[in-house]
This record gives sequence, C-alpha cells and structure tokens, in this order.
Amino acid sequence: MHKLKGAAGAFFFLLQTDDGDLFKITIEMVEDDNGQPTGEVRRLKIKYFDTVPVATSLCILKSGFLFVASEFGNHQFYQFEKLGDDDEETEFVSDDFPTGAHESYTPIYFHPRPAENLSLVESIDSMNPLMDCKVANLTDEDAPQIYSICGTGARSTFRTLKHGLEVSEIVESELPGVPSAVWTTKLTRGDTYDAYIILSFSNGTLVLSIGETVEEVTDTGFLSSAPTLAVQQLGEDSLIQVHPKGIRHIRADHRVNEWAAPQHRSIVAATTNERQVAVALSSGEIVYFEMDSDGSLAEYDEKKEMSGTVTCLSLGEVPEGRQRSQFLAVGCDDSTVRILSLDPDSTLENKSVQALTSPPNALSIMAMSDSSSGGSTLYLHIGLYSGVYLRTVLDEVTGELSDTRTRFLGPKPVKLFRVAVQGQTAVLALSSRPWLGYSDPVTKGFMLTPLDYPALEWGWNFSSEQCTEGMVGIQGQNLRIFSIEKLTDNLLQESIPLTYTPRRFVRHPEHACFYVIEADNNILSPATKQKLLEDPSVTNGDATVLPPEEFGYPRGTNHWASCISVVDPVTEKKVLSTIHLEDNECAVSIAVVAFASQEDETFLCVGTGKDMVVSPRSFSAGFIHVYRFHEDGKELEFIHKTKVEEPPMALLAFQGRLLAGVGKDLRIYDLGMRQLLRKAQSEVAPNMIVGLQTQGSRIIVSDVQESITMVVYKFQENRLIPFVDDTIARWTSCTTMVDYETVAGGDKFGNLWLLRCPAKASEEADEEGSGAHLLHERQYLAGAPHRLTLMAHNFSQDIPMSIQKTNLVAGGRDCLLWSGLQGTLGILIPFVSREDVDFFQTLEQHLRSEDPPLAGRDHLIYRSYYVPVKGVIDGDLCERYTLLPTDKKQMIAGELDRSVREIERKISDIRTRSAY
Repeated sequence: MHKLKGAAGAFFFLLQTDDGDLFKITIEMVEDDNGQPTGEVRRLKIKYFDTVPVATSLCILKSGFLFVASEFGNHQFYQFEKLGDDDEETEFVSDDFPTGAHESYTPIYFHPRPAENLSLVESIDSMNPLMDCKVANLTDEDAPQIYSICGTGARSTFRTLKHGLEVSEIVESELPGVPSAVWTTKLTRGDTYDAYIILSFSNGTLVLSIGETVEEVTDTGFLSSAPTLAVQQLGEDSLIQVHPKGIRHIRADHRVNEWAAPQHRSIVAATTNERQVAVALSSGEIVYFEMDSDGSLAEYDEKKEMSGTVTCLSLGEVPEGRQRSQFLAVGCDDSTVRILSLDPDSTLENKSVQALTSPPNALSIMAMSDSSSGGSTLYLHIGLYSGVYLRTVLDEVTGELSDTRTRFLGPKPVKLFRVAVQGQTAVLALSSRPWLGYSDPVTKGFMLTPLDYPALEWGWNFSSEQCTEGMVGIQGQNLRIFSIEKLTDNLLQESIPLTYTPRRFVRHPEHACFYVIEADNNILSPATKQKLLEDPSVTNGDATVLPPEEFGYPRGTNHWASCISVVDPVTEKKVLSTIHLEDNECAVSIAVVAFASQEDETFLCVGTGKDMVVSPRSFSAGFIHVYRFHEDGKELEFIHKTKVEEPPMALLAFQGRLLAGVGKDLRIYDLGMRQLLRKAQSEVAPNMIVGLQTQGSRIIVSDVQESITMVVYKFQENRLIPFVDDTIARWTSCTTMVDYETVAGGDKFGNLWLLRCPAKASEEADEEGSGAHLLHERQYLAGAPHRLTLMAHNFSQDIPMSIQKTNLVAGGRDCLLWSGLQGTLGILIPFVSREDVDFFQTLEQHLRSEDPPLAGRDHLIYRSYYVPVKGVIDGDLCERYTLLPTDKKQMIAGELDRSVREIERKISDIRTRSAY
C-alpha cells in the first residue's frame, strides 16, 4: 500500500498474481458532510498495472521507487514512471459485479504488455535457486572459478563466479615505449588534483600534464635523459625526482637543486614522503634527507651501511602534527627487513629486524584501520621475490615487528603501492595478478582481494576532476587508468541466460564447454507450441508474443519442455547450441563418458523420462540418449537412445563404460551400434538411485530416502555387490568422495555429514576373489553386512545441492565446497592439528554464550536440529568474534590466554588458507 501526497485518504494497493502481473487497486470511501473520507468503503477499482518477476514481497519507497524481492532469481529495483492513471488500460469497478457469493457474473480479461509504468533501475544478484555447482580453472588463472546453474524458467542463468573486486576502466592508452614505472604528483600541497603523470623508461623519463587532455610537457624541471626511481611533492610547493645518479629538488620558481650520488656509486632504491627522502646506494649505504625550515633538503651527516645489497625502502606518511615519520624500513638481499629509527636522537639506529623466507622486493609502511583496537594501527607490508605477501604490525613506539600474516599471491615478485580507495588507505599488491589490501567496511578486518583486471607491472594513485579516486597502472606498453567503486562485494558474477530451469550440468574433459540439461513442468515445448499455432481451429488471433523472460512460457498441464544446452562461459560467453527434446521427454541426468570399446572416444549421455508426473510419481518410460561431440565439443550429434524401465536419475562414467541408476537397479552399459548394451545389473538401493560417485572399483550409490550404499564391482565375476550402508535414513541430495573410504554429503533437510567405511569392511571388499564371499555374506537388519561410521554432522541453513572436494586459492589447502538451494556457498575446512581443534572448540563455546542469536535460538540446538552436531565447529559463529564489543573480546581472549590480535589472526588464517 502507498499513500499519495496531497488529497486526504488518497492511497492505492499493488497486488501481484502468481504469474507476476501487478494490479493497481484504489478504494473509494464514503465521505461525510465535510467531504472527508469516513473509512466506509463505497467501491473498489482494479486495473492491470505492469508485469514484474513473481515476488515474495513488494516495497514502495516515498522517493518513487519499487523494490521487488523476487521469489526466484535477481531482485529488481524499479522507478515509477507514472501511476497508470491516464493510460488506456480498462479499469474494472466493483459496482459492475454482484455482491452475492453464489450469483453468476461474466469473467473479465486483460492483456499483458511490456512495462509502461515502471522502468528497471538496478538488478541485485541472487542465485536462488542454485541447482548445481562445479569448480574449474578454465581461464588458466592462479585460482579456479565457480560455475553454477541458477534460476527458474526463462529467467534461469548459467553463472561464473570469480573471487575479485569489480574494476571500472576509465582510460587505456598505448605508449611509445614500454615504461618501467609511473607516478602522479600534485604541484603544491593544497592542490586537490594531480597535475603530472611521470613515466620512467629504461633510457629516460616522460612527463605528461593532466587536464582536459593529457599532453607531454618539457618545462617541468624533471631530468628527461635518465630513468626515474621516485617522484614526490615535497613541502608546500616543491617537487623531487630521484634518478640513479642523484636527486633533483625542483622549486616552485623552477630553480633546481641537484644532489649527486658519490662517484662510482648509483642509487638502487628510494623512498619519499612530503618531508623526508631516503636512498640506498649500490655500495649498500643508506643516505637520509629531511626538509628543513626553509624548504631545502638537508642530508644527514652519517651514512648507514647495510650488511647486504638494499633491494627496497619504505617511509611512512608523516603523522598529523608531527615533523617526520619515525621509522625507515630497509629490505636487503640477505632475506631480512630492518627497521631504522629516524628520531633526531637516534637517527638510522637499528630498532628491529625480521628474517624472511625470500629477499624482499617491496616494502610499504602505512596506518590502516584495525578491528582489534578499534582505531588505527601502523603496519609494515612486505612483498617477497617468491610471490609471498606479509603484513606485520609495526609498534609506533619501539619499532618492534609482531603479528605477521602471510599470503601467497602468485609466482611473480610482489610490488606494493599505497593507494586511496573509497576514502580509506589501501595497499595495491602486484604479482601475477593485482590485489588490493583494505579494511572491510563492516568488520574493519583486513581483506586482501584480487582485482578483476589484467596483470600490472606498476601502480599509483590518480586523482583528477573526472576521477577523484582512481589508480594509474602499467600493463606492457599500455597506460591504464581505473577505479574501484565497491569494496563490499568480493565475488564477481557473470550470467548467461538459459531457456528453462537447469537441472544438472557437466563439463567437457578437454575443452571449456559445459552441457546443461534443462526442464520445466506444465510448459509447452517449442514443437507442441508450433503444432498448436499451425492448427487454425485453436489459434487465438488476438494473442501477442511476449518475451518469456518477463511473462513466462505458455502453460500446458502434464507437458514438459526440456533441452540440452552447450554453454561456453570463457570465450564466447553464450549458449552455443540447444537441442530440444520431443515426445514429452524430460532430461533428468547427464554424464560425459569415454567408452573404452570406442578407443576412449568421449560421448555425452543424457537420461530422460517420458510423460513424467512429479507427484504422485509416474512415467511411461525412460531413455538414455547418446551424443557425439563435434567442433571441440561445441556441437552435438545424436547417435541413438536406449529405452529403460524407469527414468535413469543418475549416470556416471565407470572404467570405460556407463554406470546408470535405473530405479533401484545399478547397471553397467557399453556403447553399441544401435543402442546401449547392458553388461551388469544389481538391485542395490531400497527406493531409487539419485546419485553416483566412484573411485577405482568402488561405487557410492545415493538413495532418495535411505542415505548411501557402498558397492564394489568385481570384474572377474562381473557382479555389483553392496557391502556397507548407513544407519540413518538420509534423504540424500548430493555426495562426493573425500578419499577412498570417506564420503561427504548433504540431504534434503539441510544436513551436511561425513561417513567412513570401516577399515575391515573396506579391506574385505577389495580383496581379490572375495566376490563370492561378499555375495553370500549374511545381511544385517535387511541391509548390507556392514555399517558406515558417522564422522561429522552439522545442520546448515540451506538444502545442499552439490558438494565437492576442491582447492579454491593458489597454494591453499583442499576443502569441501558445498552449494545450497537458496544460493548459499559454504566450505568445510579440515583441521590439521589438535591444537587448532582445541582452540576453536573453546572459542566456539565462549561465543555460544556471549553472542546469542537475535531470534533467541540456542546455537548448539540449532546446529543439532536433526542429529546432534559432531566433529564440526561453527566457523560462522567463530568469525563473529571480530564484531563483538572490545570488552567481550578481551574477556574471551583472557579465558583463552591469548591476545585479541592473536585470536583474530587465527580466525583469519583458517579462512584465507583455504578460501576467501
């Protein structure tokens, strides 16, 4: 309901049907003698307004916007263009209809049309419902991508999810040569925007002015015949340029003071801030300068000799109200970083040293927000030649280094640059891909996230009238200027529209193609729809073809619309081809199989059901379609289809043949000329097989209602023999093999669990010649001879639809990634030490009592909703430690006999080593 400004009692309702059609309802009130509405209803008026996606909730904002919280798919944000008062849409009035419930009346009709009253402003990504998910690295990046199928009907999508921040590119310009570095600088301290872009080449320096156009300038005082090592706006209105042979101090009146490097020595590293300069000579000496009261650079009398060659230097920003930065960080090729004092009483004295695993390539001292203290903390960021990034706390009083956190960024040496993003100081780290280190806007915790951008060789701040908070970078021979708009969303999504609701998908083993089976119930297939349109006796001449993305497909009871789509998410980023199934068939399963009998040629197998009714379940037949790949997997050629008794709900490649779950039966098929040839069969499930996994000769069979059964295939006897099953009736929705004896899975009630086969049963099943023994071994309680052991169990807030063992970050540990029906992505990380288990168990216990849920539930009871939680620590709850008030943090830290910073580091490390 929305109240209109102006007239008293003026308001309207927006109602939505199950098809998404919006209707505007206005209510006329009985007025009193003064013309004021009394609250008594005189009549209702209703008219068609527009059509939007089916919503769970609608919210009209006073500013003239409508938020549609979609039931499925992306949420939509619309702007009201008009209120539909002056259009030609028919308005129906309650006076025209009888008031009696049993009186007859003439039905009214309306014609849906494209939106006229609403215009789409923004769409908010939502993966609900998420049907399936797979991890693969198809772009040869450091980290893999997550590919998923989401949505329902014509609004379904194939989505690529990538860890990274979205980057808005402003300029890409080719340069005359390949620069080695780039800087920007203001002319005076009070300037709002940068005035120059300075590019350093191997044989010289190029200066560009920033204005409406970017042009080369020569009268700047910069030495153009030598490469540049550093540029800085110094004091009120001076500039300095550091080059291998010296330092140029350029005054506002273009007077230049030159400091020359000692004879036979050159400058190899430099660092600057607005009042200080430090350079390292090839002899290993550090020369320190500080600006004096008249604005000139004064050299400190003594030079500091280092034990090795200096590879990098860093000065922090001058704190407000101070004369200088207190510390100078020096990195040497002996794999050490030293902190030198810049205090006048102890200039260039050693304060602390830190040994590293590799020589440092870059250093950066900067103050950043700190969730531990709630304020700002001084950090030293270190980039190593090995591609490792370190962040360590630098004590502002003693200069000691502590609380070091490590992250592997890529195989290339790490370069570091201080930048400003969204009003906060951040660090740009460049390796094989660019990364940004920043404080999370919500938790204030430190985040290190890759940028969705090509690899850069150098980066720097950039500020102009057109782009107040941007960055400038070098990529080969190109100069790129870009900005980062949002720090809140570090998971990027790319969507490819699909035709119907996706059910399952598989990947081509060699090429970057996916094959998606899609199906919608009670929808007319294209063939049926065309047949009806061609029949003149049933054609509706007034019908207009409306886009199915907004209005859906034509309905038909007990009809199925189903297809197989070939999707290329990497190169062409679209659906390459689609095969529509006919004869009211619905695709239910899919697998890629390399048949050994066909010289290991790979085929696509698709299981279908004919005339399926969802509830109560019925069908007329099942089929397995076989397709051959062409054009590197981009085209499919139909070979043949084989009729089976029931729709095969699970297919899997197995030892050069096809494994199929048909009802209760598990079958092995080989490829024949005209149909599939059945080679083995066994009834292994109590109700219906819905999933298959395999390693070696062992097969994990998922039943729709009775958990999993382990089956062994005995090649000599050609028998499929179940040998171990579960004690709990789990409504299995997904499974994966963690190792040869352990299975992870999820069920329809939101549980995640880990089951393990007893060692004795596993050994017996794999013994040669044990087929007859297993076949005649006595059953236990009408099941398999042995029972699985429950290793872990946890209740999640979503229904798991897929689970797989994978590695999400470069150099990280394996974890279990699971996806939920409502769009959830979660991970299960294995502990590797008993110490970590004890620590997180204790932390979890404290948080259960110190951080009660808003809804009043008990954490332990919630996670034990169906089965008592076992072997799983609630990571989401542990991460809420960073959001607690400072006094509670310190209280818990005291109980754990650790510091707040140490607890936050352990929580952060457990996530970053396996995921993001």
